[in-house]
Amino acid sequence: MKNVLIIFSLFIISVAGFTQSYDGKYDQKINFGYEFYGEGSGIKATYDYGLSNLFSVGAGFSYFLDDGENDYFLFLRTSLHFGDLFDLPPQLDIYPGAELGYLSRSDIAINGFVGLRYFLTKKVGIYTEIGSTGSAGISYTF
Repeated sequence: MKNVLIIFSLFIISVAGFTQSYDGKYDQKINFGYEFYGEGSGIKATYDYGLSNLFSVGAGFSYFLDDGENDYFLFLRTSLHFGDLFDLPPQLDIYPGAELGYLSRSDIAINGFVGLRYFLTKKVGIYTEIGSTGSAGISYTF
């Protein structure tokens, strides 16, 4: 049993060594998760595309379920990635950003957030974003 644990630990360490939370220019990520806010919850899906080592743009969709009414938020987003700037481990990224788009109840809406992404393998990670709303879920790179 001890040998199995050692082999498993070495495998996890070797896989984690090849993970990269943000690769910079041409990096592409999809996030899918649970959305929570003051009056309810929902789901959130986003796409991010890297333009440089610090900057990405993207789009997303949130679908909220609250008090019998369903709302949605269709938005464009931008983020600044601080992994390289703060010399963080390659599998970790901290990124503030903003989302601007159409909210079903009030036409135009904006959401600021701070996010954290941690990759467990080369392709799959976890993320959380906190701001006007919050979300947490899985992240996939391709």
